[in-house]
Amino acid sequence: MQLTQDTRDISKSPLFLIAPFFFLGTAMVVMKFVLPNTTPLFLAGFRLVPAGILILVGSAIAKLPQPKGWQAWMWIIIFGLVDGAMFQGFLTVGLVHTGAGIGSVLIDTQPLVVALLSRFFLGDIIGFWGWLGLFIGLTGVALCGLPEPFIYGLLQGGTKIEVAGFDWNNLMQSGELLMIIAALAMSFGTIIVHYVKEYADPIVATGWHMIIGGIPLLVLSWLYESGQIINLSGGGWAGLGYATVFGTAVTYGIFFYLAANGNVTSVSALIFLTPVFALLFSYLTLGEQLTTLQWAGVMLTLASVFLVNQRMEIAQWVDSLNAQAAKEVGATAIATNTVVADSEISVE
Repeated sequence: MQLTQDTRDISKSPLFLIAPFFFLGTAMVVMKFVLPNTTPLFLAGFRLVPAGILILVGSAIAKLPQPKGWQAWMWIIIFGLVDGAMFQGFLTVGLVHTGAGIGSVLIDTQPLVVALLSRFFLGDIIGFWGWLGLFIGLTGVALCGLPEPFIYGLLQGGTKIEVAGFDWNNLMQSGELLMIIAALAMSFGTIIVHYVKEYADPIVATGWHMIIGGIPLLVLSWLYESGQIINLSGGGWAGLGYATVFGTAVTYGIFFYLAANGNVTSVSALIFLTPVFALLFSYLTLGEQLTTLQWAGVMLTLASVFLVNQRMEIAQWVDSLNAQAAKEVGATAIATNTVVADSEISVE
């Protein structure tokens, strides 16, 4: 009986809640470390396919039902191509051209886009705090992702496209832009999974979507890349294993475990820890450093993610403060009127 109680309480452990964000953030750093010795599409595909197999094996042990019907497989295939192939492909290619820390910050803007998409596709309410968070997030992403000559040129009143030596061609090839596209793909994937869950078990669908998304990446790697494994050492293979097992399979498993135990709000509130871990470990292990503008963008982005994720809780807290203030004002007014009435009686 004690064992069962301990198993239930693991979802409330701070270490267990933080674990998926630690794994996600450090996986970005590990992939950045491995990339010079392999190719991005191979890394993306290798990360997905084994992780998907691990999840399917776990779901088989748990005796979860396999997808049935053409609608289930149609949504899983769409989910795999968007959230698997596109998200991981753009992320890994973008990681070649940008730092792990700043890349993680840009990927972490996904909740902002999901909130906006949910407003139009699912009818979710954003509210004042959500819109404020989206505006702050857009500003933060701009400071993180746009070239500094362009930003400083705009601040100095530049109006031409070639502001301060800025080249649009360089922007279209920048790692920051690829990371933003990856975040958009992941955001659409988050909306798609809402429909996937109507026709298939979400854990099983997640495993299949990884395999379906990873195979095209491996095929593209075989067609257009070379030297995928020839330069990989033992440390490189260990890094691939970490990104696959802990950064993907274990992370997804913890997400679903927490969701099943009613900790979705706690998980959403902690999502901003992912870039914090990525920034910390990219600085400690890779020596990556951010500029002043990028640090400002990071702070704004993290604040915006918190506002969007906790917009309902913040609104309820503000409403409770307003209600308490109104109650106190009412009590003060009653007390004042009572004193005035007593004074008038005394005068009479």
